[in-house]
Amino acid sequence: MLNRQRVSRLLDRARRDVEEGLLPACQVALGYEGELAVDETFGEADPSTRFAFFSATKPLVAAAIWALIGDGKVKVRERVAAIIPEFATHGKDAVTIEQLMLHTAGFPWAPLGPPTWETREGRVRAFAAWRLNWEPGTRYEYHPTSAHWVLAEIIDRVTGGDFRDVVEARVTEPAGLPRLLGLGSDDQQGIATLKAVGEHATPDEIEAVLGVRELPTREVDENVLLFFNEPAARAVGVPGGGGFGRAADLALFYQAVLHNPGGIWDAAVLDDARSRVRNRFPEPLLQYPANRTLGFTQAGDDGLMHLRGFGRTVSPRTIGHNGAGGQIAWLDPDSGLSFAFITNGLDRHAFRGPRRGAALSSLAGRCAEP
Repeated sequence: MLNRQRVSRLLDRARRDVEEGLLPACQVALGYEGELAVDETFGEADPSTRFAFFSATKPLVAAAIWALIGDGKVKVRERVAAIIPEFATHGKDAVTIEQLMLHTAGFPWAPLGPPTWETREGRVRAFAAWRLNWEPGTRYEYHPTSAHWVLAEIIDRVTGGDFRDVVEARVTEPAGLPRLLGLGSDDQQGIATLKAVGEHATPDEIEAVLGVRELPTREVDENVLLFFNEPAARAVGVPGGGGFGRAADLALFYQAVLHNPGGIWDAAVLDDARSRVRNRFPEPLLQYPANRTLGFTQAGDDGLMHLRGFGRTVSPRTIGHNGAGGQIAWLDPDSGLSFAFITNGLDRHAFRGPRRGAALSSLAGRCAEP
């Protein structure tokens, strides 16, 4: 049973940023004991409103890969080129599926966008043109979209289907969830419009956190994120960040990861994905260990879980994933609690979104306590 007083504090904190004009809308959800326990919406939205998940989408695609590993169709240390021969150019023949899932594959900024990403042929041509930034498996740098496009093609090739349909058939539908990736034009009603909000961090604020006076150039900027207001971008189902749904959907996905209803995944494969940290390379900017499993970031017991977005009150075994714009979703297997926060407010301030997520996570992490 959840502590209602602590749930109220969590909801008050989420509501505050909407009431103060920092966010146009947001949703908060808690899952517990396999059920949806809390589902609240604030601002310019209602309980049925769907939001962009951005990179909180990535575990859904990873979960489809787990299903294929359990089927024996994919081996985690298999070379990508064994499945996608066109990928083997420019030294990429050494890249493995594991490295794609751990963000150690060596091509974090490989370009792929519209209209190339709209067809399989265009995507495969892009793979062949990509070059490595560094030797695969030697370091960690987050791959915002590139690695998951390759995972999507792997899903297509080993199943003979479409990765968006496979994610639905093997992950979301068995978990009792709607389609969350690749929404056709007839299934885009009630999606919250993304809006850029707030002011940018000042050079002094950036220096206080990072030791430099300007942020490094990133692939994912405001214009890229706002492009997901376009029906075509929603339909393409960008596997590294194109999911759409409710906070409740994410909270219940993580309950499925905990309880594995109907045996969605092979038990050993699922246990590995939930608990085995395979990537401890340092994060490039702040130098804390990545703590990556096959699909998740793990909170860890090194006192740095707040830097990974989990706040300070969850157990070290907590797993989850952030998304651009302040999205955060996780599962604490020790308490049995899952949490999701999503918003359509793209906060321009580089640090306010992550701090908001960590604060909400700290409050959420205590909701299962007596």
